[in-house]
Amino acid sequence: MKENKYDNAAFFEAYSEMPRSKQGLTATGEWEALQKMLPGLKGKSVLDLGCGYGWHCIYAAEQGASRVVGIDLSEKMIAVAKSKSKDLPITYIQTAIEDFDRESSSFDVVFSSLALHYLPELDTTFKQVWNLLNDGGEFIFSMEHLVFTAREEQDWFKDEHGEVLHWPLDNYQDEGIRKTSFLGHEVVKYHRTLESILNGLLKTGFNIQAISEPKPPLHMLERDPALVHELRRPIFLMVRSRKASI
Repeated sequence: MKENKYDNAAFFEAYSEMPRSKQGLTATGEWEALQKMLPGLKGKSVLDLGCGYGWHCIYAAEQGASRVVGIDLSEKMIAVAKSKSKDLPITYIQTAIEDFDRESSSFDVVFSSLALHYLPELDTTFKQVWNLLNDGGEFIFSMEHLVFTAREEQDWFKDEHGEVLHWPLDNYQDEGIRKTSFLGHEVVKYHRTLESILNGLLKTGFNIQAISEPKPPLHMLERDPALVHELRRPIFLMVRSRKASI
């Protein structure tokens, strides 16, 4: 059964209090880098896999996309997304990414933000995206970085006073399930190596256009000095790829 923590009332309430939930894209440390990786969206058909609150769908619609579809497994997420997009031409569908079924060559851009590390079969998803894209279409995604997902603890080593010492890396080559703690709940994620992810894209037929391991933007570092530790290891991996024209 596909995990759906976001429809758990306590988990969803905790998620709703996060800055990215309240303030949108500008409150996320990765958005500035991710925005630069996106192609022009005017006149494009766009699919968002794991759309959450719909922030990226809203952005695509505001950029002039001709069609925007957002999918998410969570009923609560979809309800919030719809409430934020009432006057925009966006279609939201409640379904798991793995279960989304549309005819081939339906979209110019497929996008996914911080959702793919929850999927057990990433190569299957790459093939699914390939079929959904028009020739020359682009697939842009972000996910938790591999040095972040390698250990289940996903936390810094600290001294007896709680001061950060270093980020531990272990079990990197051991791909598979990681049962981690997020917002006080156990969440299942899947760790993969960089080799597996990039070779999976190439094997599917994608051309890799760009890779990013973004740092927090300066304005966020100035507002919250504790974020300086985020300069010591990457937390996100972003990839821009293209379906080669036949």
